[in-house]
Amino acid sequence: MKIVINPAYNHFASFVNSIPEQFAKEGRSIYKGRNEIKVFEVEDTELNVKQYKVPILINRLIYTFFRPAKASRAYKYALKLFAKGFDTPQPVAYILSYKTGLLHHAYFVSFQSSYTRNMYEFGEGTLAGREHIIRALAEYTARLHQAGVYHKDFSPGNILFEETEEGVKFCLIDINRMKFAPVSIEKGCANFARLWGKEDLFVVLAETYARAQNVDCAGCLKQILYYRARFWKKFGKKHEIPFEMQE
Repeated sequence: MKIVINPAYNHFASFVNSIPEQFAKEGRSIYKGRNEIKVFEVEDTELNVKQYKVPILINRLIYTFFRPAKASRAYKYALKLFAKGFDTPQPVAYILSYKTGLLHHAYFVSFQSSYTRNMYEFGEGTLAGREHIIRALAEYTARLHQAGVYHKDFSPGNILFEETEEGVKFCLIDINRMKFAPVSIEKGCANFARLWGKEDLFVVLAETYARAQNVDCAGCLKQILYYRARFWKKFGKKHEIPFEMQE
């Protein structure tokens, strides 16, 4: 068993150490699929605990000997995001449990996010009256890319936001798949491919992102629409596309 606790939250150590034994018995489940996420109230604080599914054998070998496990990446990437000035739920700890010498279950512990909205909202309805959110998202994404931050799963459910008096604020979650390196304009445009919405949304997105990156708007839009179409065409071969793509 390997347990790493953020020094700022050592007062949660007793709870963190109990997670492998108590996860199945306690907590409020808020998501259960390939992985499971539960919320626990600890010392008047809501903590989010993500239990990663036991990997298949080849991945158990890889995550034990060759590559950091998803839970440890989520923890370390959260610290990197904060260092660069971007919001994500405060990382508390990660746990790696082993069976027969190989990684078994892994857990990532963070504060429960206070953000209540995500980008799934844009899969329905018109863009009218909501353009400011998309412009804010484009500017935020440009800042991420300029800072060398690339979220490989930049999908609607992983982009939380709130409208505040200071403007639209964003928070990234599910961050174990990230890359910290220079981001080209083409790669930056491709990063929007997983988003839901109609084409007018991507026109606003491209205009604002191009302006923030000081590049040609038409070329940016062309790349965004190309990578978007490519992603959803591939997705649509195995799944039903969950939103209306027509203008």
